[in-house]
Amino acid sequence: MASGNDTRSSGARKAETARKLRDALSARDAGARRAPAKETVATFLDSRLEGTRSSLRPRTFVSYSQIVRDHVKPTLGRIPLARLQPQQVQQLYAQLLSGGRAKKTVRNVHVTLHRALAQAQRWRLVPTNVADLIDPPRVPPAEIKVLTPEQARKVLEVSRGDDLEALWTVALTAGLRQGELLSLRWPELDLDRGSLRVVASLIRIVGNEPLLVEPKSRHSRRQVDLSSGAVDALRRHRTNAIESALAAGRAYDRNGFVFRRPDGRPLSVTSTWKQWRRLLRAAEVPAMSFHSARHTAATLLLCANVHVKIVSEMLGHSSVSFTLDRYSHFIPTIQREAARVMDELLATQLI
Repeated sequence: MASGNDTRSSGARKAETARKLRDALSARDAGARRAPAKETVATFLDSRLEGTRSSLRPRTFVSYSQIVRDHVKPTLGRIPLARLQPQQVQQLYAQLLSGGRAKKTVRNVHVTLHRALAQAQRWRLVPTNVADLIDPPRVPPAEIKVLTPEQARKVLEVSRGDDLEALWTVALTAGLRQGELLSLRWPELDLDRGSLRVVASLIRIVGNEPLLVEPKSRHSRRQVDLSSGAVDALRRHRTNAIESALAAGRAYDRNGFVFRRPDGRPLSVTSTWKQWRRLLRAAEVPAMSFHSARHTAATLLLCANVHVKIVSEMLGHSSVSFTLDRYSHFIPTIQREAARVMDELLATQLI
């Protein structure tokens, strides 16, 4: 007998019962247990983010939080997690694109949502990851800009005597990431041996003070040999820093940051980028990001036939193949050399 509060017809109640049975059987067959009825996409994403905070790099956590808050929750947040459909996710992507969001932004939304739903599937809260059923927008590889050897020499010439001459020199010759450069402390430099150790990275999170974090990966923690020009620039930089400290009547902090503000704090990411941009203008070189200095160091060495494994290790890449995938199109000499070797091999066999 039906409950006194249920005014639906017998047919409607039977249809609802049949639907619940089908859902339960589908979930059972998929090895899943349905998410609680109150578990929405928003509540799940929030709890998952908080649970992964300690295992994520600070910048990654902020990025994921921003994507969830600004792009996912406004559209999908109220939907029960167990009822999220591929069409709803597809509509979200279309809505973001039509609203002027870049394809890269939409792809980042897809990656964030896909990872979260994969966790829900592992926990058997949903039978399938609906993001698996959707193709995100294709994002063309970002164009890599580099300085030519002539432009790099001009930049170094113009920077001579600049307060940050050593920073620009190390950037263009050692290929460190910006965060790795700004995190350097004097104990990590051995100017007698001409080398430095990368043990940290400085990151900037909007609204917060810069943070020192672990290197990007185990390959990023490395020792890098310095050119004689970089060593000379660093020696001059240290001498100038000591003289400035003495003139200001304060002790020189030998354990402090190599590149720092007058109060001893590390240089900011933003101000360094602005000074790099001014330096390029002064050298009459086209505008490009500070990261282009790292790309320039890599391509100059590879074009000079320095072994790709050495360059890969210097850059802190995870593999030689990654280095080649990133820079091989800058090195036409590689293909020419391969053709020359093939000629020699075939000529030898025909004799």
